[in-house]
Amino acid sequence: MPRALRELRLEQTDAALAEWRRVRAQSIPKGGWVRAIRESLGMTTSQLAARLGVTQQAIVEFEKNEARGKITLDSLNKLANALGCRLAYALVPSKPLAEIRRHRARTIAEQQLRRVSHSMKLEAQRVERREEKLQLERLVKELLQGSPKKLWD
Repeated sequence: MPRALRELRLEQTDAALAEWRRVRAQSIPKGGWVRAIRESLGMTTSQLAARLGVTQQAIVEFEKNEARGKITLDSLNKLANALGCRLAYALVPSKPLAEIRRHRARTIAEQQLRRVSHSMKLEAQRVERREEKLQLERLVKELLQGSPKKLWD
């Protein structure tokens, strides 16, 4: 994929996730969201089962599975619909994706420069601190302009 398209995809994905990052992380209720919403609506497990076309025991199992983090997205989506809700699902990066890539490129660049620096010290060749910083920034830029796959090897 051409670099310009990769950058555009990164920007678009970051923009789409920006709103999610602003949403405060909510702790999951002890019994899970399905149970919390069902009980808040005043709905029994039997009533939810009838709306979903499953047994009451299946609802109990769904709720247990959600509380344990073992429920499937498909089941959660069906339960959400039966409760008059919609499922919102996202992986929300702690920082913008561009920043994560930049940090990874910097980490790789620092590792590469440390190896070179070590060899140069053994040969009694030392690079000025200012020159080291310039080399680091050049290498970071080069890594970011190259194939993004190489950042994750």
